[in-house]
Amino acid sequence: MSDELARIAAALERLAPAASAATDWLSAPAYVWQGSARRVASLQAPALALLKGIDDQKAAVTGNVARLAAGHAAHDMLLWGSRGMGKSALLRAAVVAAQGQDPARIALVQVAPEALSSLAQVFGELSGQPRQFLVFIDDLGFEDHDSAGPRALRSWLEGGIEARPGNVRIAVTSNRRAIVPRHLSEQDDPINPRDAVDDRLALADRFGLSIGFHNCSQDDYLAIVAGYCAEHGLDWTEAAALEWSKRRGARSGRVAWQFVTELAGRAGKTL
Repeated sequence: MSDELARIAAALERLAPAASAATDWLSAPAYVWQGSARRVASLQAPALALLKGIDDQKAAVTGNVARLAAGHAAHDMLLWGSRGMGKSALLRAAVVAAQGQDPARIALVQVAPEALSSLAQVFGELSGQPRQFLVFIDDLGFEDHDSAGPRALRSWLEGGIEARPGNVRIAVTSNRRAIVPRHLSEQDDPINPRDAVDDRLALADRFGLSIGFHNCSQDDYLAIVAGYCAEHGLDWTEAAALEWSKRRGARSGRVAWQFVTELAGRAGKTL
């Protein structure tokens, strides 16, 4: 009889497993949220000094993150513009810099775009924690037919009953300033063309800081390469760096880092 009871108990446990342990939101510098939280033991980011060609953007982001970490008034941020120009790297670096003052002050929580529907759950868990949080959504974009996603994000940013708590700010990176795609046909709406445009811009307007990133000049590209190579003790030439960018068809911080990675590999070094 006892064996039968044990089998029944085991079957019930498989059908209704024990609830997972609550997340310790004070123990790690960063977390990844994909419907549930996963701790990130070490937050990796380039040194702020190595992020060149974006001085104004760097000052705005680091200043805002420092205010958030200190518990002062801070903005939600939209970082938009050219690919590979350091938007997400700058956010990580700014949080690392703020943690250098006091690691317990602030943590980064990266939310996967496909997990946006559970963002309210994230806010519920972070609310009331004795720590500040920057919720980070990387490379966000909505499809043409998706109207619920942008409206929900607008509500979370400002004005909705489930708006993010006071110890949380949102940072979004996107290749488009408006986040959602816009088309020339919006200008041809016979009913009210301005309403169509305003509805799409309304999401971007909810961010207190909207910071643009643009393609870097040749001089900025070479300065980025020079900074990375000096940091890692790599020999390089301008001609080789420019040839690499031509073959990649772009000049950006990402292309510069890929060139540096190639140099390190050739030299038998790790980065």
